Amino acid sequence: MTTENFDGAASLEDRILGGLDAEQREVASTLNGPLCVLAGAGTGKTRAITHRIAYGVHSGVYTPQRLLAVTFTARAAAEMRSRLRDLGAGNVQARTFHAAALRQLQFFWPQAVGGTLPNLLDHKAQMLAEAARRLRLSTDRASIRDLASEIEWAKVSMLTPANYLENAQDRGAPGGFDLTAVARVFQSYEDVKTDRNVIDFEDVLLITVGILQEDEKVAATVREQYRHFVVDEYQDVSPLQQRLLELWLGGRDELCVVGDASQTIYSFTGASPKHLLEFKARYPQANVVKLVRDYRSTPQVVKLANDLLAGRRSSGAAADAAWAAPLQLVAQRPAGPAPQFTECSDDEAEAATVAQKIKALLDAGTPASEVAVLFRTNGQSEAYEQALAAAGIGYQLRGGERFFARKEVRDAILQLRAATRAVSAESPEPLGQLVRDIVASLGYTEAAPHNGGALRERWESLAALVALADELVQTRGPEFGLADFVNELQERSLAQHAPTVQGVTLASLHAAKGLEWDAVFLVGLSEGLMPISFADSPESVDEERRLLYVGITRAREHLSLSWSTARTPGGRANRKPSRFLDGLRPDSVAGSNIRGKGPAPRRKAAAPAVCRVCGSMLATGAERKVGRCNACPPSYEEQTFDALRTWRREVALAADVPAFVVFTDATLTAIAEARPASLEELAALAGVGPSKLERYGEDVLRVLVESTSL
Repeated sequence: MTTENFDGAASLEDRILGGLDAEQREVASTLNGPLCVLAGAGTGKTRAITHRIAYGVHSGVYTPQRLLAVTFTARAAAEMRSRLRDLGAGNVQARTFHAAALRQLQFFWPQAVGGTLPNLLDHKAQMLAEAARRLRLSTDRASIRDLASEIEWAKVSMLTPANYLENAQDRGAPGGFDLTAVARVFQSYEDVKTDRNVIDFEDVLLITVGILQEDEKVAATVREQYRHFVVDEYQDVSPLQQRLLELWLGGRDELCVVGDASQTIYSFTGASPKHLLEFKARYPQANVVKLVRDYRSTPQVVKLANDLLAGRRSSGAAADAAWAAPLQLVAQRPAGPAPQFTECSDDEAEAATVAQKIKALLDAGTPASEVAVLFRTNGQSEAYEQALAAAGIGYQLRGGERFFARKEVRDAILQLRAATRAVSAESPEPLGQLVRDIVASLGYTEAAPHNGGALRERWESLAALVALADELVQTRGPEFGLADFVNELQERSLAQHAPTVQGVTLASLHAAKGLEWDAVFLVGLSEGLMPISFADSPESVDEERRLLYVGITRAREHLSLSWSTARTPGGRANRKPSRFLDGLRPDSVAGSNIRGKGPAPRRKAAAPAVCRVCGSMLATGAERKVGRCNACPPSYEEQTFDALRTWRREVALAADVPAFVVFTDATLTAIAEARPASLEELAALAGVGPSKLERYGEDVLRVLVESTSL
């Protein structure tokens, strides 16, 4: 090797690998697979794999058009493309599984199937409603949503209407229907789609898999096109996605996977970490690199995250086998403030307390865009929307209206596009100033308006566009012009890769995956919400623990955890802080569920593992709720069960909701058989969470007493 070539190689390494730590550098310089990267939260996994791709491209090992990087959200794919472009590897394809499969399906459909590819169905609701009507089943929006989720789970698990029933015995009652009815709706839904000549998103993967399995010519063409694969968030791969990946590979091993089993929070959609955990068994020659240096969070936040996972206790052989040993994160940032734990009297007081703390952070200089309030369910957001509005604090609801669908954003893009025809490419005016001048007519000013509401929201959207223009000039260089900016906005719009909006983020814990903020408020951390009340198995409780872990690791510096003891002001204070906080809160120990200064009893286990009558193992969620297998006769008195059903029907009619929303049949059966004599005994039954206990507890006890005297 000549000195000139050596210097060139050294320059390339310095340019692309120079800023990486030892483990990241090992990932980036290992250009041939198989490679498994176990990457903890905040450890720079995206940086490592994008630098690996760029290093491979610039060193000539990879041909950009022959490498496919796959991730799980359009936003993450757009972020990866943006980073690769900045590293001079902009020709590499970074897509979601669905986007990559759809592109292939559109190309190969005419030769593999013939004719025109059916239209893609955006939403299942209308088709599912028609499918249910054909079967004369009564549905509402909630049941349709649940049926849609169940059918999506079945399809990514590669189940059909014919074999769904035998493989879904532990799925409960989706949408309030028994599994036989669900299987019939599943088949009817497929029939409706065929009649309408449409396919859904799961069909895109299923049909692509089918073509690759059946048509060797198509499979060979795809394998010739793509020689190297990178899969991010590999812990979230479903069986269907794994099968597609295997067909893309065709027995080759040029594969790099990246993931963290402790961040598996989508099992309900069919995602499984087993593909990540079994990677070394499938590829014995694979290199395995662990990224554990956390560059995101302070040592205080990192310790809390590590302690949360370490606090998990054995909960049975099956759950223990599914629980992966967590990575032990090592903080790299300077010390910061200790996480705060706050107990409030009710939900309203909790929201007001959080708003006050946020205002103090904003007054101290933390940007609103660097603050997030994260909750378990979307229904919790309203209280925080009201509290922030009352405090004059702007916010954005993640999962609400999409950024690029907002009227002011669409108007701004139209004006920016029109301006490209009037502004010379050699204009001396910087891009940031050009954008400011153009959107000023839509309401943008340098200073934010003092009042909130629609005016403030409009300003925040326009300010996000201005900030993005400034950011792109910094990363792409001063030659990045207005036409380039408009093209960038078009690409981001298609990928829903929204810029940062200056407002406090309100989001569910699931929606927060992949994001980070300087300050994070984790709210509603009481039993029944964290873990959620319908987490009725050890495995599902473990997933709730991982979900809280994801929430904690979103915080860079400030972290606040809070809960309330009652739902409404003046309500019964029967809530307890989440069991996950045992041993983490000051003055608490693992397993004690201490609140305040005095100990409070732990909530009883959500479900027994064996039948209380015959001792056999309980197979389904409904059996575990009742505590009795279906083969054993019920032990309740008919008059008691009838009285409870009559009461439930009256409550459901008055609230205009399906009866199962009040209590499911399984929970009602458990109540009738257990005949609890107090609210504490009622709360111990599976399916009776804090909110239902507060809403219906006294009435249920009254019905039980009255039915005894009949």
